[in-house]
Amino acid sequence: MPVLRSGSQIPLRPAEPTQADAGTRIGRIPLSSPRPAAPDPRFRPSAFSGEAVPFQVTAFREGHDLIGVHVRLTSPSGAESLHRLEPLRDGFDRWRTVVAPIEQGVWTFRFEAFADDVATWQHAADLKIAAGVDTALMREIGARLFTEAATQKDRGAAQIRALIAAAATLRDGDASDDDALAVVRDPELAAFFRERPLRSLLTVGPDLELLVERERAGVGAWYEFFPRSEGAKRRKDGTVRSGTFRTAAQRLPGVAGMGFDVVYLPPIHPIGRINRKGRNNTLDAQPGDPGSPYAIGAVEGGHDAILPELGSPADFRWFVRQAQAQGLEVALDLALQAAPDHPWVTEHTEWFTTLPDGSIAYAENPPKKYQDIYPLNFDIDPAGIYAEMLRIVRHWIAQGVKIFRVDNPHTKPLQFWEWLIATVNADDPDVIFLSEAFTRPAVMRSLAMAGFQQSYSYFTWRNTKAELEEFLQSISDETADFMRPNLFVNTHDILTEYLQYGGRPAYKIRAAIAATGGATYGVYAGYELYENVARPGSEENIDNEKYEFKFREWEQAEADGDSLAPYLRRLNEIRRQHPALRQLRGLKVHWSDDDAILVYSKHIDGALTASGESDTIIVVANVDPHSMRQTMVHLDTTVWGVPRGWEYEVEDLITGAVWTWNQDAFVRLDAFVEPVHILHVRKRP
Repeated sequence: MPVLRSGSQIPLRPAEPTQADAGTRIGRIPLSSPRPAAPDPRFRPSAFSGEAVPFQVTAFREGHDLIGVHVRLTSPSGAESLHRLEPLRDGFDRWRTVVAPIEQGVWTFRFEAFADDVATWQHAADLKIAAGVDTALMREIGARLFTEAATQKDRGAAQIRALIAAAATLRDGDASDDDALAVVRDPELAAFFRERPLRSLLTVGPDLELLVERERAGVGAWYEFFPRSEGAKRRKDGTVRSGTFRTAAQRLPGVAGMGFDVVYLPPIHPIGRINRKGRNNTLDAQPGDPGSPYAIGAVEGGHDAILPELGSPADFRWFVRQAQAQGLEVALDLALQAAPDHPWVTEHTEWFTTLPDGSIAYAENPPKKYQDIYPLNFDIDPAGIYAEMLRIVRHWIAQGVKIFRVDNPHTKPLQFWEWLIATVNADDPDVIFLSEAFTRPAVMRSLAMAGFQQSYSYFTWRNTKAELEEFLQSISDETADFMRPNLFVNTHDILTEYLQYGGRPAYKIRAAIAATGGATYGVYAGYELYENVARPGSEENIDNEKYEFKFREWEQAEADGDSLAPYLRRLNEIRRQHPALRQLRGLKVHWSDDDAILVYSKHIDGALTASGESDTIIVVANVDPHSMRQTMVHLDTTVWGVPRGWEYEVEDLITGAVWTWNQDAFVRLDAFVEPVHILHVRKRP
């Protein structure tokens, strides 16, 4: 298996001696602002296996002589490769190439800049010889460069003969200036020097690192459900018999059948009885109310125990194996907090905050108070609490769990997460942590830099065209080197006003943008049934499943045509068929004449895909779920290699319609029919 894919790789050779830097920090040819990079240099940037990663650097030199830039990559296994960067046509001296690392682990890379003597000569000679200025001088300079190149040991015999012949032509008094210009413009000779340039003033940047993690760390479709609701039965007395891991496993084929990759379970541990919350977060739980699974711990045990109603540890391991048989990974909620009757409360009172009146502080979000939860205090016995949290995570890894959705990580010390994730990943680099931190940008980004492989994001509340354009540009470029968003369309705690009042079109629109705008997205069970009734005054479902059982008729709803499941299935099929949609980067926002029509594309070059074929997807979405919109869209077709004004063919992957487009196209999107085009660029000129 190759360690990387790249269209820019050139024959490897050892680094040449660098130009003396005269004791300066700049170097002879300045190199600055390298990417990929994290905002804080104490942390390394990250990527996932197969991700198309742009390597960029600012490089320039004085005067008008031309330079070249390489990036030298070393894989975790020691394989080294060299890649030529191209200058961006932005006037800011930025250079770029794209490489897709495959091998997991820590890669090292460094940028190398050099004076490109042959390119400098070619540029000057092309102008001067054509103008009859300094022709003899330019011909002799070129001949000397070709003669020098012919002495380089790593050139093939055919190249050496061609270089010697070119030098002879330039020095031949009987050869005309037109003959000399043919040498200057010879594409074969240019290719020789692109592959193996004559380099002087070589300047080498510092060694940098890139962490490459497994593909699921950055690509996947998540589905959340409460196992206690799957297979739950009402008794004659009105109480409910909980579902179990055995009954919940019956839902796995349906989840896998929709094309999801990860099934995420809220906490499965014993639920506290002291101050147990009732339905809709009330303080008066009634007999039979199951309580919030986030109030973890009771007489039956704590974070390493399983709620008895769900089954035994053996039943859970069986559930994990059943999920794996369906092609699903199980993600488990990691909520580091305790119910008042958690064993920790009596065994480790030092792990909690004791108030002056002797009571333990409840979790709060003033003025709200969570009477069924005690938050942990990491400062009184950090060694003890760190060791216990590591033990808990390792316990569930031993049960077959490799993915953890971490509840409210921003309420715990950042250095704890840095330590925990690094310690766990040192033993098992396949373990993935998702940060559920809807908080300030600096905190969210710091958690990502500290090691979280995925992060919840502001996508949930970005609904207008302008908001989504800014959001998509940010996640695909500004933060892509260190933060991978998981675009959940809803959660058990979040039902946005857009979904509450947008009707069924809103559910299609949000799912389509989540599935195509990011590489990882997720839905909470009930989304496919358009559950959109909120608890008054809140952004969460009424009769929240966090506090009670839910009864849903999945198959019947789909049979009656009242389910979004077929649409989700199609979205996930499209994601699997199109590598451009499995990339976080490569997104380009385009323009439309309508304030409700969002347009963006995703493209990946064939050199970076396993199949060797390039892939381009254009998404046109009507983000107003209440209307029909028609307008012109304006596309920068050069992104996928089509010159401006040229025609190309697109296929709508939802409806199957085929159109011939160019850089300007007319669209009509009825929110009540099909509010989103997902277009595959099928034929290019």
